[in-house]
Amino acid sequence: MPELPEVETVRRGLQPAMEGASFSRVEQRRADLRFPFPERFVERLTGRTVVALTRRAKYLVAELDDGAALIMHLGMSGRFIVLDGKGGSSEPGGFYYEDGRDTTHDHVVFHLSNGATVIYNDTRRFGLMDLASRDSLAVSKHFKGMGIEPLGNEFDGEAVARLFAGKKAPLKAALLDQRLIAGLGNIYVCEALFRAGLSPKKRAGIVADAKGKAKPIAHELAAIIRDVLGEAIEAGGSTLRDYAQTDGSLGYFQHRFRVYDREGEACLKPGCKGAVKRLVQSGRSTFYCGVCQK
Repeated sequence: MPELPEVETVRRGLQPAMEGASFSRVEQRRADLRFPFPERFVERLTGRTVVALTRRAKYLVAELDDGAALIMHLGMSGRFIVLDGKGGSSEPGGFYYEDGRDTTHDHVVFHLSNGATVIYNDTRRFGLMDLASRDSLAVSKHFKGMGIEPLGNEFDGEAVARLFAGKKAPLKAALLDQRLIAGLGNIYVCEALFRAGLSPKKRAGIVADAKGKAKPIAHELAAIIRDVLGEAIEAGGSTLRDYAQTDGSLGYFQHRFRVYDREGEACLKPGCKGAVKRLVQSGRSTFYCGVCQK
């Protein structure tokens, strides 16, 4: 499943085509994706203008001029293709696991007033599209109970300590708990814990003292998480293929992976003679160095 940096990369790639444009025509080519489309989906979108294209965790949110919001999630294999109306095309975002595009799975087509066309393709159909009121997004079924944004102003060492204080769950599991921090995924949690020198098996509560105050490691971990996500976004996501971004640059964050998917390989931390190990936590693969991650 695409992680937060990939979704943010997609948002940035779609923004020039969608923001400020109206839906001239909408093609809905099937009744459902992971869930059925909302009633009158095409009718409710046609003629509406996208006033802003934002992101919440791993969701894209197109804020519309009538007070509604189009909520989109890529699921396992969803992707957008942008046709600029002048013969050019781009596919914003690149993912670590690529399936290749089959046009028979182009399920939704947005024809925009600026001449651009945005196609949603989803082979496995685990993505979703929904409509909700912008004013009630925070309490909608998609976002209710969702944690803080790791790239938001609220996220810092104090927040990490407050969220994790007293928790006996493993640090890896706590970081992946969307009720605490929204949008963190397996790849970047593994990378952040490696850079912080923290074992994924340690109790989450170690980041706070007995009074719940942030220890230095809480501040360090928060900063590292921000850095890892920021680097991935600037690199254009974790694509494995020769994929050109909308500005022509290549996204190759996976070439910077220091621990993820490197089981059995030598640890890249200078001076460490350990090797990358793999274990399964809550059904997810965790990659870490058993020597330098304490």
